[in-house]
Amino acid sequence: MGTTTTRILSLDVLRGIAILGTLATNIWIFTHPEGLIGYIESSFGADGAMGVAEKVLQQASQGKFLGLLTIMFGIGLAIQRESALRAGRRWPGPYLWRASLLFLDGLLHYLLVVEFDVLMGYAVTGAVVAYVLATSERSQRAWMWTAAAIHVALLTMLTLAMLAAGDQRAEPPVLGFNPYADGTWWQLVQLRIEHVVLFRLEPAFIFFLSVALFLAGARLHARGVLEARGAVLRRRMMLLGLGVALPLDFAIGLGGGDAGWMFARYGLAPLVAFGLLALVAGFHVHRQRIGAIGRRLADVGRMALSGYVLQNILASILCYGWGFGLAARLTADSRVPATVAVFLAVAGMVMVFAHLWLRRFRRGPLEWLWHAGYRRLAAPGAG
Repeated sequence: MGTTTTRILSLDVLRGIAILGTLATNIWIFTHPEGLIGYIESSFGADGAMGVAEKVLQQASQGKFLGLLTIMFGIGLAIQRESALRAGRRWPGPYLWRASLLFLDGLLHYLLVVEFDVLMGYAVTGAVVAYVLATSERSQRAWMWTAAAIHVALLTMLTLAMLAAGDQRAEPPVLGFNPYADGTWWQLVQLRIEHVVLFRLEPAFIFFLSVALFLAGARLHARGVLEARGAVLRRRMMLLGLGVALPLDFAIGLGGGDAGWMFARYGLAPLVAFGLLALVAGFHVHRQRIGAIGRRLADVGRMALSGYVLQNILASILCYGWGFGLAARLTADSRVPATVAVFLAVAGMVMVFAHLWLRRFRRGPLEWLWHAGYRRLAAPGAG
């Protein structure tokens, strides 16, 4: 029982770290005066020591927690499959309803909250990987390595093209006015509809990476990465992710211009994520208690969907013009301390909300709605 309990707690802690870690990346988009459009253009940044601090802080989270979240989705998918098989249910069977609901959640999140939603991409990836998990272990390995090879090939071609172009940026769309600072909430919704192709490029580009990471997460789960028996595996993951990939990620990401940033975010950061997973799992595997900070992270992990959406809503209220409009009032030099403060404030509010909510309810608010919808759709005879 001890191993099972610790294993569940480590899953929740890892999910909580991944959710708040994505905020550590996205918070720089929120505090940019021109939102995601300005962030893509990167025309706003501090000089001197403050500029160095900004680059280091951004690089510290860039792509790593997105990779960790993707791996955790793969582990969760494998656990769902095991549960379905133990209960005698066919697989993927009703899971496709789960994927459909997740896609709907992502679509609403994209339209109503932020342009950089990941849920739609995870829904599509999960639907594909669910079928792959129903095949043999050999077939799963082939799918995983093939998807990884396709992603590396696409990333290499894009990086080389950026190097050949001399890091010349593609022109962002001309907006006429700044909807992030001066527009209404509805005007931002219209912006997301109008520029849906631009804003959905990343999920399309990382599809094969997501497939590979989902399958890697499922395989790591099967090999006991969260259990005592996975000690050797965890050491190898930390060596690769933290000993090799992390220094390269910082060196190439900070010193390689736009092409280096691209290669680090989509090539090296996912490897760092494996090291982070192993580090956290190893820390908790022999512990019966996770401490106060661990409990708050586990609360967020238990209601990961609600936490992910809530942190983006709170950051939007604080930073966009339809809310408090903080981002438009920042200067290049004040942006770094302000961004750190906003991150800490939002992360703190999410953790407090998760703790208070879970003291009264078993599931987060969105998880409750999602579960109720799934039970209705997946019930025998539904549809």
